[in-house]
Amino acid sequence: MSWCEYSTDRELRVRSVPLGTLKWMISGGVFLYMCAILFTEKRYQKKEPVISSVHTKVKGVLEVDSSIWDPAEYTVPSPGGSSFFVVTNIVKTENQKEDICAEYPSRKTICSQDSICKKGHADTHSNGIQTGRCVKYNNTHKTCEVRAWCPVESKTTPEPAILASAENFTVLIKNTIHFAALGYTRKNILPEYNVSCKYNKVTAPRCPIFRLGDILSAAGEKFSQVAILGGIMGIEINWNCDLDPWAFSCHPQYSFRRLDDKAVDESLFPGLSFRFARHYKAQDQTERRTLIKANGIRFDIQVYGTGGQFRFLELVIFIGSYLSYFGLATVVIDFLISQYYKGCCSPNSGQRYYDEQKYKEIQGPSILTSCLDLMFVSFVDQDDIILIDKKLRRSLQETKGHKIKRGAFTSREIFRRIEDPGAIGIELLPVTTKALSKASAIPAWCQCLKCHKEKEFENQLCCRSKKGECITNSDMFKKLVLDRHTLVYILQYNDPLLNTHSIVSEKLVKCAEEQYIQWRFGSNKDILAFSKVPSCCKFEIRNAFDSNIQETLLHAKEQSASDASQTPLLKQHH
Repeated sequence: MSWCEYSTDRELRVRSVPLGTLKWMISGGVFLYMCAILFTEKRYQKKEPVISSVHTKVKGVLEVDSSIWDPAEYTVPSPGGSSFFVVTNIVKTENQKEDICAEYPSRKTICSQDSICKKGHADTHSNGIQTGRCVKYNNTHKTCEVRAWCPVESKTTPEPAILASAENFTVLIKNTIHFAALGYTRKNILPEYNVSCKYNKVTAPRCPIFRLGDILSAAGEKFSQVAILGGIMGIEINWNCDLDPWAFSCHPQYSFRRLDDKAVDESLFPGLSFRFARHYKAQDQTERRTLIKANGIRFDIQVYGTGGQFRFLELVIFIGSYLSYFGLATVVIDFLISQYYKGCCSPNSGQRYYDEQKYKEIQGPSILTSCLDLMFVSFVDQDDIILIDKKLRRSLQETKGHKIKRGAFTSREIFRRIEDPGAIGIELLPVTTKALSKASAIPAWCQCLKCHKEKEFENQLCCRSKKGECITNSDMFKKLVLDRHTLVYILQYNDPLLNTHSIVSEKLVKCAEEQYIQWRFGSNKDILAFSKVPSCCKFEIRNAFDSNIQETLLHAKEQSASDASQTPLLKQHH
């Protein structure tokens, strides 16, 4: 194979209106689908995920039990910065000090006698360490005494929520995004931003100030219900940006949903709460504290999205990936053909004709190696060609192989053109052949009795597989292979300017061997290069056209005659 060659697939064209129409319908459908995906999903763009930063500010003031609650009181910022916590309900236990008191009543702390309480025991959910005594908590319950911050916290949660009016609070969300690979940065606060605006999905969809009650309403929740025990809400900001100049669009889209599962979580660990204490010194210099259990709503801000910009390489990759889908027409049509033509086992079925035209069958190798020589053998008493693809351990004549069909070949055109030798100016020369010497031993593998000894296994080949007459005795061999006029015509046919009077014997030998191979193996070019010429045929060809062999045989004949003439003298001498 040359480096300057180009190879392509061979195509079989089936002339059929229904199949041709189906092919264009499938190809057209694939093309329309590819175009739809290309433009709707903008597959010609380079996509880049968003990088985001978020900052929030909650505003609002209300009065509860003559106390003022401002953002410093009810807002707890998250360490991550992308979420914030708003207190909506509180349980306050004031004037606690380290002392001994009755535990809050529960299934594990209610008692009737001291033996039930275990001194030094501290349950995970208890407020302190048990002293081992059972004391009166109120008029109806007795509980285990504990050493703790007394009085212990009450487990009752106020309803409605103490800070239910927090739904009127507002939060300002500052969001900055960046697409690193595309080199683009943008903020959600637009130049036309108005400090008095409030987000509304219809009238103000890009305002960055949100009312807390509206956030829960958009998620399908009631603020007054969630505020009692608390919950987790999600504020989602979606940036899907088209950065192409002809279709620029890069604006935030806000959506809201509840993140905690109230149906499951509230049965085990209801709501969302945390505790914190404020310590101080009483007048008697004892350390005291105010314990606050705060229920509230945590708002998690989630930013996601992609930016896209046209890139020619992305377009090429997309088109290349979809080109394979056009082969779907071939798969479908081949399947329909195999289903349409019935009786595929019949010798006259359309399916068999289609398969013979489309597929080419060859015999596979007997062993998985590419280092062994490939050889084709043809015997005159067999119809098939023999494929030999294994290492020779004995003569090629005796090596078993695979049978394959012989290709068609005819020499009618050659003989038609050479009916009039004078028409092309060729002088007919007689063919002279030499018979095999009687003294030569016939090899064991020879079946026609005209083969010569060969050293190499691959050259030990006869024209027959069984005993019989040699192919070199046939008229066709003499006319097609040994006829000098035929060979000269073929050489001149390939080279019109060839001087027929100066043709060397090597060319005639090579042309004769090629004629034999095409005659016996057909016109399959894949086989011709690996075909073997039998020993008997090689000898006849070289005997007829190789001047060196002819001179050697002539010298051997003269030597034999000389030896015969000297024999009587030797006898007389003895």
